[in-house]
Amino acid sequence: MKCRPLSLPPYEGRIADAYAVPEFLSLLAEPEKLLEGSGAEVLLDGRNRVVAVKAPSLSAGTADIVIKEYRLQGINKLKSRISPSKAAKAWRGAAALEDAGFETPAPIAFLERRKAGFVERSYFIAGRVFGGREIRDLFKEHSDETLRPLLSALAGTLFRLHERGILHRDLSDGNVLVKEADGAFRFIFLDTNRVRSRGHIGATARAKNLVRLGVPPALRTFFLERYAAAGGRPLEKAFVFWYKLNKNVFSGWIKLKRALRLKKLARWLKIQ
Repeated sequence: MKCRPLSLPPYEGRIADAYAVPEFLSLLAEPEKLLEGSGAEVLLDGRNRVVAVKAPSLSAGTADIVIKEYRLQGINKLKSRISPSKAAKAWRGAAALEDAGFETPAPIAFLERRKAGFVERSYFIAGRVFGGREIRDLFKEHSDETLRPLLSALAGTLFRLHERGILHRDLSDGNVLVKEADGAFRFIFLDTNRVRSRGHIGATARAKNLVRLGVPPALRTFFLERYAAAGGRPLEKAFVFWYKLNKNVFSGWIKLKRALRLKKLARWLKIQ
């Protein structure tokens, strides 16, 4: 991906070359207005805000883009003093996926504004994806038998992802979009601020990385077998053990959070 440093005081960041044109840069100079303009379509407004707009680009005339505003508060704001902003992490994660040959909304730019070293505001801008469906919807709508081709393709893609040293640490059903054409599946990875590029990913880390996906219980062994088969080897008992152990821990944690309403408490305390 060809990109360059971006300086629009008080914001700093990076931008893809195709969007480094005066018209687009003038929009980024005041990202708050871009988010609230008459043509803005709000896709999400919660802990973070996600808005879709049309914007000028060098290669396409105009392009459909998505701006994600990360709202920092509490402990996360304190941590930003010594760590990159979430927008910068999203940019790096998307670039790592693209460079490794995997699909993600095209990274266009990121901006961050700091005061006394702390991130005050940060934005990640990417291309908008049309036509994909969250994989969780397919898990709900299809029978176990009809899910097998999808899970086989997903397992192969995730094996290649891990083989290339890419770990998506929020690999949940809402962060995987699926496009199907002529019986073939394409997977598009979202929420790239938790994507990390590593030299090597061991078996235990791989097993743990798969547990957030809501694979139906009856198909979990099949899914793991297809993952192993993508590397040309049989499924090892140790891998199944670590997967099941982490799956039980993760499922128990989710149930506990719901029972105790920990997510609401974290937001009230401004630590999430």
